[in-house]
Amino acid sequence: MSKEKFEVISEEEQQALIEKYDPEAGTRKLKGVLGGIVFAGLLAFSLFQVYTAIFGVFTAQIQRSVHLGFALALIFLLFPANRKKKKEYKFQVAWYDIVLALLSVVVGAYWPLFINDIVMRVGMLTETDFYIGIIAILLVLEATRRAVGLPITIIALLFLAYAYFGPYMPDFLQHSGLSFDRIVQTMFFTTEGILGTPLGVSSTFIFLFLLFGAFLIKTGIGQYFNDLAVAIAGRRIGGPAKVAIFSSALQGTISGSSVANVVTSGAFTIPMMKKLGYDKDFAGAVEASSSTGGQLMPPIMGAAAFLMVEFIGNGITYWDIAKAAAIPAILYFAGIWIMTHFEAKRIGLRGLSKEEMPNRKEILKKLHLLAPIVVIIILLMSGVTVTHAAIYSICISIVAGFLNRENRMTFKDIVLALVDGARTALGVAAATAAAGIIVGVVTKTGLGLKLANGLLDIAGGNLIPTLMLTMIASLILGMGSPTTANYVITSTIAAPAIILLGVPDLSAHLFVFYFGIIADITPPVALAAFAAAGVSGGEPIRTGIHSSKLAIAAFIIPYIFVLSPQMLMIDTTWLEILWVVFTAFCGMIAIGAGMIGYWMRNMHLIERIAAVVAGLLLIYPERFSDITGLIIFIALYAFQYIWKYGADQKVKGESI
Repeated sequence: MSKEKFEVISEEEQQALIEKYDPEAGTRKLKGVLGGIVFAGLLAFSLFQVYTAIFGVFTAQIQRSVHLGFALALIFLLFPANRKKKKEYKFQVAWYDIVLALLSVVVGAYWPLFINDIVMRVGMLTETDFYIGIIAILLVLEATRRAVGLPITIIALLFLAYAYFGPYMPDFLQHSGLSFDRIVQTMFFTTEGILGTPLGVSSTFIFLFLLFGAFLIKTGIGQYFNDLAVAIAGRRIGGPAKVAIFSSALQGTISGSSVANVVTSGAFTIPMMKKLGYDKDFAGAVEASSSTGGQLMPPIMGAAAFLMVEFIGNGITYWDIAKAAAIPAILYFAGIWIMTHFEAKRIGLRGLSKEEMPNRKEILKKLHLLAPIVVIIILLMSGVTVTHAAIYSICISIVAGFLNRENRMTFKDIVLALVDGARTALGVAAATAAAGIIVGVVTKTGLGLKLANGLLDIAGGNLIPTLMLTMIASLILGMGSPTTANYVITSTIAAPAIILLGVPDLSAHLFVFYFGIIADITPPVALAAFAAAGVSGGEPIRTGIHSSKLAIAAFIIPYIFVLSPQMLMIDTTWLEILWVVFTAFCGMIAIGAGMIGYWMRNMHLIERIAAVVAGLLLIYPERFSDITGLIIFIALYAFQYIWKYGADQKVKGESI
């Protein structure tokens, strides 16, 4: 489909918006010798990760510290200390950033060079160890501030302060306190701090899937998602909005950034929606809610699925998580689809004309571009290790890219994909290292249990109030954090309160994950909605409000799968699953109609309230509520149909 038919924003404008709302994108544009050094560093970073994925990872401390060293050094060279400062330096990079990069190399090399000595000392730190540990902590905090933003950096600092000042805390938060030496030892000389599980997952699974995403972009699959979505949904009522939903769901599951998803996909879909009559705020909201929801969609879920495997434990597999997340994610996108459909009918919007549609035959000829996605799903379902599944899929994407005449991959493209993948991973590595600080403090002080008990006391030990408080905490903790760090923080701080009440671990972790993710479209921060408003020209807060309304399923469904885990396909039968899906889908239709105020015709206030009530009853998987909801649903449908039929007959009679 020709982009010229719509006022698509330029690549420069897209990049400016991404850099404005996504700290991970605000890098220097280095040239000359320094640019070559950074390019070589990024390539070496990717090659190290690919090598260990194929031939086996090193000892945890070595694998993670090398990964950290690469990431920190490259962050200090690429990310300026102050992104708003315009001063140019003679060598493009401030002298202190070069010093910090060299210190990062030292920190990254310390474990590989002295691992035997460190292990033999059994936790006893030398003076050199102590100073290296302090430098490592400070470098992680500063790199996180630059590459990810202030929110997670401030949280990590507060947790470090809590570890030291434990004896002076209020009663329920009080602990004996950790000495300075003990904090340093825990943070860098164990696998419970910076070199903990979050960084471990980043140094293995997450990096490879970010690399996979970079190869998919080089094959042209991002644009193909848009073209395929147009071919499938473009001619339907409100087609452009449905195109946005479909393409964003496909792209979002691979990427870990809501903002990047919004800008890259929205640069195409938002102008298309505006041209065909959608309000600019609503158009931005459709894209923001869809792109954010992509991280809730299996198979990859913005890489958070792999963290969940490690955090939940108890023998849970990747397939268990992907399977459990499927129905909630489908219902999420069904809710957005339904509401955009009703909005289009309400204001009388058409789909794309035949002339505006792409050539379907040409699109079908490129179906091989979907092979990497299909292959990775099959491999992950069949029990192939996650690392090998990612490597095989990268190879398939290279083959698919070579077969694509328009974007045929060359050796140069492969090298550039390796570099782009490493660049994308920098922010994630910093965020997971900072998240390791948080997890380490929680582990050493028992803070998770203290906070959980505190939440339970406030909620009086009741499940629903506890869920509501946990939701609020997750929304606050998730503001401005990338997907991986977002999940680590919410699962460490908020999830234990729900688990204490007997909720299955998987349900609790998905609950906090959902609310942490949709913080990106929930005002007042709502980074994804702000980015969408930047593309649409709309008002950011109004765009955020519309986004939250469209994403209403994400505010309801987590409560349902906590109260009734059948929705996550836990301890249930296929017949029960089909019934849950059917009733929940009917519920989303009713809620969508009630939220928009239109079904077959405009709805009165009482009808809208009845529709929302019916929807809630249908989504809640319990027999009495399902039957009651179905009765209201059928009655509303019949009333709408009879009223519309009568109005149509009246108009027909008048025309005769």
